[in-house]
Amino acid sequence: MNKPTIGFIGLGLMGGNMAQCLLDNGYKLNVMGRNKQALEQVTARGATQLSTPKELAEASDIIMLCVTTSDVVESLIYSDDGILAGVKEGAVVIDYGTSIPASTRKIGADLKAKGAGMLDAPLGRTPAHAKDGLLNIMAAGDKETFEKVKPVLDVQGENVFYLGALGAGHVAKLINNFMGMTTVCAMSQAFAVADRAGLETQQLFDIMSAGPSNSPFMQFCKKYAVDGVSDLGFSIANANKDIGYFVQMVEDMGTRAQIAEGTASNLQAALDSGLGDGNVPEIFDYFKKLQK
Repeated sequence: MNKPTIGFIGLGLMGGNMAQCLLDNGYKLNVMGRNKQALEQVTARGATQLSTPKELAEASDIIMLCVTTSDVVESLIYSDDGILAGVKEGAVVIDYGTSIPASTRKIGADLKAKGAGMLDAPLGRTPAHAKDGLLNIMAAGDKETFEKVKPVLDVQGENVFYLGALGAGHVAKLINNFMGMTTVCAMSQAFAVADRAGLETQQLFDIMSAGPSNSPFMQFCKKYAVDGVSDLGFSIANANKDIGYFVQMVEDMGTRAQIAEGTASNLQAALDSGLGDGNVPEIFDYFKKLQK
């Protein structure tokens, strides 16, 4: 069976490596992105660069989006030269980013009206995992659509989870990021309080890591607060966006997420203080300088 032609939009750290993985596995790629270096790398290997989302949709069987926000996804779908204007009947759009579930469901309904399918399939793990096809993929959508593209998902992911109806993948990812980013904020503040109190942060780590508080996130926080190494690879700005989406999602359910609201407030304050481009554990610097 011939492999589907894939259109890929968004060649950042994650998307660029995902595109390389697809090329390594013999897929024909049409691409768009703002990362000039990544575009040059994939086109040098045979990918075709196209000018508009409409052109890319017209030339592709599967359209993959790895972009930053729901607003960007909607602009790619709904602009005059967008994906919806060019998508083929039977094609599938996959949103690998972290988006608002209500937006995802609206897009899915509009694609379905044109005979196309959609999956939301947010990602876990790192760009290094993406290049080797070892991502965690949280996929949701019509089961028939999922099965149709699963061979490609299996190339990109070591663990491919099917979560049910469209939007469930983004729900799971937002819950996951709420837990993770709240943990990082709490642990970073713990290290900052210890530092202010004159307690050796290494000693605090030794105590906490010997008990149930130990986790990979604690290790990331310790690396920065104690060792000065920042290598989580997820920015305060991105974390702020995702927690904002989580709060919005919960409000859409008719309830509140007060713990998430606190996390969002701290992330926004760190962003406002100029730390947005730093990795999330660098919020330690904001807490360390925070005045009453």
